[in-house]
Amino acid sequence: MMERSTKFISLSGLSGIIAGVTALAGASFAYFYLLSDPSLADYTQSQNQMQDSMILLADALMVLVVSIGFAIYFSWRKAKKLHQSLFNKLTLRALYNLAIPLVAGGLFCLILLWQGNLPMVISGTLLFYGLALVNVSKYTFEEIHYLGLIEIALGIVAALFARHGILFWAIGFGICHIIYGYVMYTKYDLKKE
Repeated sequence: MMERSTKFISLSGLSGIIAGVTALAGASFAYFYLLSDPSLADYTQSQNQMQDSMILLADALMVLVVSIGFAIYFSWRKAKKLHQSLFNKLTLRALYNLAIPLVAGGLFCLILLWQGNLPMVISGTLLFYGLALVNVSKYTFEEIHYLGLIEIALGIVAALFARHGILFWAIGFGICHIIYGYVMYTKYDLKKE
C-alpha cells in the first residue's frame, strides 16, 4: 500500500517492448532512407541535409507518438487491473519530473537540428532522455533509473562516434527498451496476472 502511494506502478513492461520495436523500425527507416549506400553508417555525407533532417524529425516524432500512445494504453490497462486511477497526483508529479529534461532537451535538439548539427541531435536525444528517466525514477520502478544511466552513457558515446549515431539510437531507444520492457513485464506484470 505504501508503494502504491509513493510510486507510479501502473507502468507496463509491454509498453517498453512496443516502444523498443517501434524505435527499431524508425531507426531502420532512417538508416535505409537517409543513406545512399546502406553499407555505410555515415549520414553526415548527405547532399540534402535539411531535407534529411526534416525526414528524420518526422520519423522520430512518429516513433515518439506511437510509443507514448502504447505506453498510455498499456498503463491504463494495468491501472484498471490494479483498481487504480491512471491519472492522479503521483502521475502528474512523475510526468512533471519527466517533462522538464525532455522539453529542455527537445528544444535544444531542435536548435541543433535547425543549425544542421544532425549527429549531435542523435546524441542529445539519448542524453536528455536518459536524464529524464533518472529524474523520474524516484517516482516509479528502480529499473527506470538504470535504463536512464544506460541512455546517458549511450548519448555520450554517440557524441564521440557521431558517424554511427543511428546505430546508438537503435541500441538506446530500441534494444534497451525491449530488454527493459521484458524485465519489467516478467518481474512485475506477470506476477499480477
